[in-house]
Amino acid sequence: QVQLVESGGGLVQPGGSLRLSCAASRSIFSFYVMGWYRQAPGKERELVARITSGGSTNYADSVKGRFTISRDNAKNTVYLQMNSLKPEDTAVYYCNAAMVAREYWGQGTQVTVSS
Repeated sequence: QVQLVESGGGLVQPGGSLRLSCAASRSIFSFYVMGWYRQAPGKERELVARITSGGSTNYADSVKGRFTISRDNAKNTVYLQMNSLKPEDTAVYYCNAAMVAREYWGQGTQVTVSS
């Protein structure tokens, strides 16, 4: 029922910045814990960052200090600001919305950090 659409991926040089957006289709968005995950070729999908309805956040150690997750409940949108990008950040990034007994995924957006 909830659709998630990611945007903002692309090609960026090491040290560059990119901002990903994830727009949700329903106003119930505000009740969900929102997260960003990524999956690189040959690797398992991993949690990058998450944010609760109240604004509490946590991050993977590999991105802490470089990435910032935020949400705009009025726009039903969650963001991932990525700074100081590294080649190892290259992956497909997925938006996730979760609450008790419910979970939704976006289609993913490709982020490529060239070197």
